[in-house]
Amino acid sequence: MRARFTQADFLAAALAIAAEHGPAAVTVASIGERLGAPTGSFYHRFASRSVLLGMLWLKTVLDFQQGISAALDAEDGLAAALHTPTWAREHLDEARLLLVFEREDFVAGAWPEGLRERVAEMNRLMENGALRRAHAVFGRDGPEERRLAQFLIAEVPVAAVRQHLKRREPPPPIVDRLIATTYQAIVADYCNRHGLAGHAQGAARPSLHHGDNDAH
Repeated sequence: MRARFTQADFLAAALAIAAEHGPAAVTVASIGERLGAPTGSFYHRFASRSVLLGMLWLKTVLDFQQGISAALDAEDGLAAALHTPTWAREHLDEARLLLVFEREDFVAGAWPEGLRERVAEMNRLMENGALRRAHAVFGRDGPEERRLAQFLIAEVPVAAVRQHLKRREPPPPIVDRLIATTYQAIVADYCNRHGLAGHAQGAARPSLHHGDNDAH
């Protein structure tokens, strides 16, 4: 006989509560009330509230990173940067959880024992992230390239979508234009300073076909 409530049901309930009211509002009682599930059903699937919150945060991070990783594999830095608003529109609750709140809001201190293997997996997936970002944008690796690529792929997109996520609204199309314009300007400046106009990787070559997004 199929269990009435699955682990996914509890995670979905926790996500909805966190997106609406913040991580502090996610309690065993609030999840049970939302699902109509008894407390024992929760503890049959999760060792503690901390484990559930850690699992939710990890799942969200890994889901988000998949699109960025695919773009970096293709050495398409602009696609990696534009993944953030695209993903946020398609996964508004998850985007609020990941980009409005902090990891410490979900897991304070050390990771619960049962999640440490998954955290190690996440860390393995993110290894060489700085190197991959630098190569995707500039086709080379160095301190300047790493810092600029982090700014373009990680920092600018998050800053551009965060205010919309705080208002619980999907990022409008103009956000893509803002990200692409910033990306193009910094890459162009880099190429001009290094005498690489038309020769760097990704958008820095510069092949900016992604910039066709309309800003409505």
